[in-house]
Amino acid sequence: METKIIAAYEPQGNIPDFRIQQASLRAINSDELLIRIVATGVCHTDLIFSTWPADQIPYPKVLGHEGSGIVVRAGSNVTRARIGDSVLLSFQSCKSCHDCKEGHPSFCSKFTETNYGGEAAAYNVDGQDLRGSFFGQSSFAEMAIVKETSVVTVSSIIKTEEELKIFAPLGCGFQTGAGTVENVAQASESDILVVLGLGGVGLVSIMTAKLKRCKTIIGIDRLPDRLDLAKTLGATHVINTSEKDIDVRKEILTITGGQGSTITIDTTGNLDIIRTGMDFTGNRGQFIFIGVPPIDAMLDVHIIPFMQSGKIIRGTIEGDVTPSEYIPQMIKWYREGNFPIDKLVSFYKPDEFETALKDMKSGKTVKPVIIW
Repeated sequence: METKIIAAYEPQGNIPDFRIQQASLRAINSDELLIRIVATGVCHTDLIFSTWPADQIPYPKVLGHEGSGIVVRAGSNVTRARIGDSVLLSFQSCKSCHDCKEGHPSFCSKFTETNYGGEAAAYNVDGQDLRGSFFGQSSFAEMAIVKETSVVTVSSIIKTEEELKIFAPLGCGFQTGAGTVENVAQASESDILVVLGLGGVGLVSIMTAKLKRCKTIIGIDRLPDRLDLAKTLGATHVINTSEKDIDVRKEILTITGGQGSTITIDTTGNLDIIRTGMDFTGNRGQFIFIGVPPIDAMLDVHIIPFMQSGKIIRGTIEGDVTPSEYIPQMIKWYREGNFPIDKLVSFYKPDEFETALKDMKSGKTVKPVIIW
């Protein structure tokens, strides 16, 4: 079978080399489905895995891990979906390790190898094999081979194919923001929640904090448009880091009456921002990593004052959610008017992919979605 793909080749320095190509696709295995992709969200993780040096990760490959679509074929052992079903795509997990059995599939013992590594020869272009199965889906393609564990069937709750376009990012970025607030931080009405960085993940964190009725919700970014959007989504306060001589720690302490935050969520991966956030997090507060820092990034912690503060540092992946349960929950919130993710997405054609990347980098677009 032939399909259009957006392939990632070895980067030039830190500049990704994406190419729109026609590729042949191998036959599906018994635990896989062939999905006609309707839409694919573009995530910063896709950019990370397209810019790492070739001596660290292999190229060429097909990325994309926020897909939505329709089942075209199903392997003989597949029970999760049938031909014609509407599906949203997420990460894959082994279902058999300790964390999977305990209901925490994003901490699967095989998460790195199965989601990041993919497989060597899913696609072929002019005799050259391209890797697939990124996050079990490699959905930067018109047609994708998808692992059954990456599939969430939504036929009973999706009204139109247009909704598949809006909901495509639920399987990674949006569930990461929402799940971090609800599942990881377990935010409540008494919390002072601060979000560092107002991209798609950060803005969904803001709207989820509002949904959980946090008493104070503070968004921090350098782009005025993002700060304005954060206020419409539920932020009670915003801080513009581009302002001259801004002291973020001082601003937070002023807003909170000296208490600091009870929950701080970093979506930036920037070490200077992380250090500031850890500093203004109040006693017994949580600091939660979502953003991806440089691969060799390290933090030094002054142990005694940290111990005396009772602060908690946590990392999380995918909001610690089970996608098959959490994605329908987010759709329910959307239907109720409490999860306005349609305000975050912008649609692009495959041949506008480079424009989508530029718009995401500049801040013009919060969440680009490629429409196939």
